[in-house]
Amino acid sequence: MTFRRGICCLLVLLCFFRLPAAYAQEDRGFKVYQFPANMIPRIDGKADDWATFPKEYIVGTDQLRDDSGHYPKADSANLDVKVRVAWVAGLNRLYFLYEAYDNYWDFSRPDLHNDTFEVVVDGDLSGGPLTAEMHPNQDLPLMERYFAFHGVHAQNYHIFMPAEGKDWALAWGSQPWIKQLPYSNIAYHYDFRPGQRGRLTAEFWITPFDYAGAEGPARAVESVLTEGKKIGLTWAVIDYDDVQDESKKGFWNLSKNHKMYGNTSLGTVFTLQPLAEQYLPKLAAQWSFSVTDMARRQVSFRDESRGPIRRWHWDFGDGSTSTEPSPVHRYKDAGKYIVVLEVEGPAGKARMAKVWDVAVK
Repeated sequence: MTFRRGICCLLVLLCFFRLPAAYAQEDRGFKVYQFPANMIPRIDGKADDWATFPKEYIVGTDQLRDDSGHYPKADSANLDVKVRVAWVAGLNRLYFLYEAYDNYWDFSRPDLHNDTFEVVVDGDLSGGPLTAEMHPNQDLPLMERYFAFHGVHAQNYHIFMPAEGKDWALAWGSQPWIKQLPYSNIAYHYDFRPGQRGRLTAEFWITPFDYAGAEGPARAVESVLTEGKKIGLTWAVIDYDDVQDESKKGFWNLSKNHKMYGNTSLGTVFTLQPLAEQYLPKLAAQWSFSVTDMARRQVSFRDESRGPIRRWHWDFGDGSTSTEPSPVHRYKDAGKYIVVLEVEGPAGKARMAKVWDVAVK
């Protein structure tokens, strides 16, 4: 890292830590639904995988406002959009189902003039500017700001609705690799042509990054998605209703701040939800471990079972047992062990065995 770039990063950090409270992301209670691992949506442009999605989590056009000032209120006869957002535990992906009716779909040109779903994601809620134009040190050359900063800590996707004869999105920054597999995927379903009215379904997922550099994915850091986590997520729907007349363009914004597209502190907050009760077993045995003293072959076990439990029985695989919920055990000999946890509660009994996960030397 050059001295100049190091100073640049320091200024960025100082900017983040000094953000005034008035510019914190707005938490209006938006939620990210959790799909169980056996119900991950297929990216095929169809909505059937989303049948279990709670209606109260849907974000519609009625929750957006037109920043352009051309339209005082939403009109479903002109534009009607419904957005669903979901996640799957263990996958650092945000899944979207975008359904829209438009009375004039505009997607004939190869440039940015295209009906668009513009998504800004800040996976670690760090806030602050993300574009070169909003970089805190404007004395730096534009392209240096662009390659070192733009889209690095938070990402902006211009997703074309639909894209024909061009890539599905502009990943606004110096890291176009984030819009390719294995970091994103999309499928559309529609039957209209440019200038016509009709309905469109777009199903896609993106990967949020805490660090996504221009050099490629080798040093990238994905945002880890966990239950209850709050993330920065906001969007706008850009609606071109006439190829020539820009006065008919609407910028339907989820945030109250127009410049949310370049500063995540001006956006909104979504919370990752737990699994719905209907997908959770009443009793399930589960556990994890860590080797806390390798020299003494000491292993700490942690019960992570679900449901009310009255009795635990651990078999450490070396002839030793325990009835503690989360015991610590020392192995006499090096080796690989089959460890079994059996639990019992009002809902019955459950067992979880792991073959050779626990190994000491």
